Amino acid sequence: MLRDAVRSLAEAKIAPYAAAVDEEARFPQEALDALVANDLHAVHVPEEYGGAGADALATVIVIEEVARVCVSSSLIPAVNKLGSLPVILSGSEDLKKKYLAPLAKGDGLFSYCLSEPEAGSDAAGMRTRAVRDGDHWILNGVKRWITNAGVSEYYTVMAVTDPEKRSKGISAFVVEKSDAGVSFGAPEKKLGVKGSPTREVYFDNVRIPADRMIGAEGTGFATAMKTLDHTRITIAAQALGVAQGAFDYAKGYVQERKQFGKPIADFQGIQFMLADMAMKIEAARQLTYAAAAKSERGDSDLTFQGAAAKCFASDVAMEVTTDAVQLLGGYGYTRDYPVERMMRDAKITQIYEGTNQVQRIVMARNLP
Repeated sequence: MLRDAVRSLAEAKIAPYAAAVDEEARFPQEALDALVANDLHAVHVPEEYGGAGADALATVIVIEEVARVCVSSSLIPAVNKLGSLPVILSGSEDLKKKYLAPLAKGDGLFSYCLSEPEAGSDAAGMRTRAVRDGDHWILNGVKRWITNAGVSEYYTVMAVTDPEKRSKGISAFVVEKSDAGVSFGAPEKKLGVKGSPTREVYFDNVRIPADRMIGAEGTGFATAMKTLDHTRITIAAQALGVAQGAFDYAKGYVQERKQFGKPIADFQGIQFMLADMAMKIEAARQLTYAAAAKSERGDSDLTFQGAAAKCFASDVAMEVTTDAVQLLGGYGYTRDYPVERMMRDAKITQIYEGTNQVQRIVMARNLP
């Protein structure tokens, strides 16, 4: 029922704008409005804070179905989870009430500020500093590659509070867009997901109350890594969705397109491609859904399974979308058809929330 509802909404209210959102590199406001109106923009927020209380699998299905028509739009529910999960996992009760309630209502999106110009895969090498000043902390630094930056009201920010301790000297904070000293860089000009703004976030003597720290001092990096164990599965869901969308479109196309007097779907070479695409999508789906179930239960092998789902599903997405372009031939290479957009959008799933090379390191360190 959930899948049917989200698919109907996505096809009616999100898909019609997907090409324009990409072409104009603009935020998918229509998608946000539709998701908020149907309480699908942050389904993971627990019921006690006004949220839908969806479990990890339901959240994955929402993201998958939105990504099937528009990956940029799927970053709304995905990044809302990424940005707010540190608060859910480690925040005080007061912090949860203060920030999860408006998120659930649709009054503000939540972004996640971990990466920096000099700290990508080596996130523990970050330089953003937070210095205690009485009942406040003062933040200075730069975060890069921040999804939905400038649109979101709330930002989970990782900053160094004790430089001597490396990863154990990093703390997490909630920063608001309206805090004095917060500003944003120009939007990045990207290959894909052009509807989701990616910008630098600058902190220039940003003074925030001490009670905006998420968890205890020095636990920010551990919270960040724990968060990614859960949210990598949402990237797997995006990858799964875009692969399914490209496959569905290509399958329909080859049944209509005629060459040599018959539909090209009748040729064995085409049939083998479709069979491989469908097989890999289904394998990715099973791995992703199983990882989502582990995320919900908090299983001990979640780190391995989340990394495996993200890595496998995103590699499948790149392969399937590339094959979809091939199946459409010359038309697949034009912007008149959606598969070239899907191929461009799929690429980022192999890169963000930990490159697939880093995922393989994570898996190797956590072999079951």
